[in-house]
Amino acid sequence: MGPPGAGKGTQATGVAEHFGVPAISTGDIFRANVSNGTELGRKAKEFMDAGEYVPDEVTNLMVRNRIDEPDAEPGFLLDGYPRTLAQVEELDGMIKHTGHSLDAVVVLTVDSEELVQRLLQRAETDGRSDDTEDVIRRRQELYIEQTEPLIEVYREHGILIEVDGMGEVDEVSERIFKALQDVNES
Repeated sequence: MGPPGAGKGTQATGVAEHFGVPAISTGDIFRANVSNGTELGRKAKEFMDAGEYVPDEVTNLMVRNRIDEPDAEPGFLLDGYPRTLAQVEELDGMIKHTGHSLDAVVVLTVDSEELVQRLLQRAETDGRSDDTEDVIRRRQELYIEQTEPLIEVYREHGILIEVDGMGEVDEVSERIFKALQDVNES
């Protein structure tokens, strides 16, 4: 977890590879549907271009279908899900159904102005239409309103790990692996 631009996608890939599980990214699923011109993609694009979250019912169904796939049987890493308290409840039901459990929730913390600059740079290099400054700031507002409350939920469950997301990719990766190792040893 973490605000838009914190490096969740970058870190998720490395962590998933390290543990030999798939990284399940709602953002990747949305973008694939957009680029393929599916009906879901057209709906998702409207919300994404406005900096809004794609509705829970669409997101929940995609995640449920994905974690039911055979490669996710030994475990998985979620990137960009859950984002709302309602999605936390839905995820609890999903993982109960599949027999999984949540081992840890990693939150990347990054300065908000650094995030804006990261996303503007990404927009320039990747050609992302959903990364204008107004949209970026709206996504930050949504994160604070809807996603930050999840941090407290997972803290209460005793599975929250906060990691400093500032610095080079390898430095942040090292912090994540150390934090996860510390959890496994305790």
